[in-house]
Amino acid sequence: MSHHEAARGSSLSAGRRTRELAEATDGRVADVLVVGLGATGAGAALDAAARGLDVVAVDAHDLAFGTSRWSSKLIHGGLRYLASAQFDVAHESAVERGVLMTRTAPHLVAAQPFVLPLTPLVSRAQSSLAWAGFRAGDMLRLAARTPRQVLPAPRRLSATEARHLAPSVRAAELRGGLLSWDGKVTDDARLVTALARTAAARGARVLTRVRVLESTGTGARIRDELTGAEGEIRARAVINAAGVWAGDLVEGIRIRPSRGTHLVLRSERLGALPAGLHLPIPGETNRFVLVLPQGDGRVYVGLTDEPVDGPVPDVPEVPETDIGFLLDVLGSVLDTPVRRDEVVGAFAGLRPLLDTSGHDGPGDAPARTSDISRRHAVLTSPDGVTTVVGGKLTTYRRMAQDAVDAAVEARGLPLRPSPTASLPLVGATAPDRLRAVPAPRRLVRRYGTEAPAVHALMERDPALAEPVLPGHPVTRAELVWAARHEGALDAADLLDRRTRIGVVPEDRAEALAIAGEVLAQADTPARPRSGE
Repeated sequence: MSHHEAARGSSLSAGRRTRELAEATDGRVADVLVVGLGATGAGAALDAAARGLDVVAVDAHDLAFGTSRWSSKLIHGGLRYLASAQFDVAHESAVERGVLMTRTAPHLVAAQPFVLPLTPLVSRAQSSLAWAGFRAGDMLRLAARTPRQVLPAPRRLSATEARHLAPSVRAAELRGGLLSWDGKVTDDARLVTALARTAAARGARVLTRVRVLESTGTGARIRDELTGAEGEIRARAVINAAGVWAGDLVEGIRIRPSRGTHLVLRSERLGALPAGLHLPIPGETNRFVLVLPQGDGRVYVGLTDEPVDGPVPDVPEVPETDIGFLLDVLGSVLDTPVRRDEVVGAFAGLRPLLDTSGHDGPGDAPARTSDISRRHAVLTSPDGVTTVVGGKLTTYRRMAQDAVDAAVEARGLPLRPSPTASLPLVGATAPDRLRAVPAPRRLVRRYGTEAPAVHALMERDPALAEPVLPGHPVTRAELVWAARHEGALDAADLLDRRTRIGVVPEDRAEALAIAGEVLAQADTPARPRSGE
């Protein structure tokens, strides 16, 4: 493949999309067509492009529109898989966490401390079991060769230390705590954006708002959702990375979605949170509700694991039962329980778990979705479409590599090894160099080495240094950057995926007018959207 596109860099914009969609549908045959631009699809586009293949990647909506923006933002070391003896999945998770934290995205993924408060609800036996688990998790870190300075060791906390790190927990009954560490991504949708832009820098045509109407092993019939125009993208190999919608593209793929719900609270409701919290779910041995401070004035509380039946919605609804469940667990340890009207937002993601149960009849009770393996599966259909499903955010890179391996082999394309385990994403550099980037720390955690360029927008135009909302750290400059360089085409892209403003409906409504102004200034075709 000619790499003339790579020189154009990683910027995604409305203009580039128009140009590259015309190229993709002009009758030429790409090596690989990727359908779906969540973490796995964007990862597959990068993996294939990094091997020198000619890639087109499409999504009916936007980057990270589906499951990839609804995660807990955690890059897990695989501890829960040890508990169910899935040692291979646990090891793979720990390895991939280390890759992200030390090589490919240290600007986006950092260590997050968690406290498990030892309240009367945690028996001494449960405490011993949890401690053994954290020690085993540390052995996983060691086996994955992640340095101790990247992920510190777990340790026991005195009651005084636990009260300091978990000030909102009822102090009177606290006998201590357990401190552990895991990886946390600044923002899951930003990770997907970085993947897509890194793929674009390698020459991949990354096209949002392009819906696949029908796919075969040699391409797809598509519709441009902005204009309604239909066309065809031809390709030697097709990878279906549509997540919970994968079964809509390829017959015979059965997805058993599992709903993971999070609540959004204002940070002041729980006070200072130097660490996240692990709160045991009463009656469960190794399942916890997590309290996750976001550093932007919000705290997320999650997460449920409920099977979902019926058609898959574009944006999952959050049922009141999930909200009640999470508030109950939270109330079991807090000094003052959180009231329903203090929940300022809630979101749910659907995990695309592969249904291998074979249960069809009403008399066959399938396993709980919390028990379905989180291993990923790569399947090739009779007409040659390679589908990748299952897995989780942490292991997106390995899923992408396996999918490209399978597609290349099935379609007889040149087989070159994947270089992505050592390929830094846009904005990444070594952790010690990140500390020296001359820009505000908050911007460095979101943009890495691009932070000075975002900051320069504010210095050139002081109006862009203004926050989009009072009390929220995102500035107008970040919206401008998203429209010019990160492929944001409308207000929903800006507020719901390039930033997290939209997870609080009240904040979203307040920010809509500013998002519209920014799009107009950035010469991006903004359209009013009533959806989402």
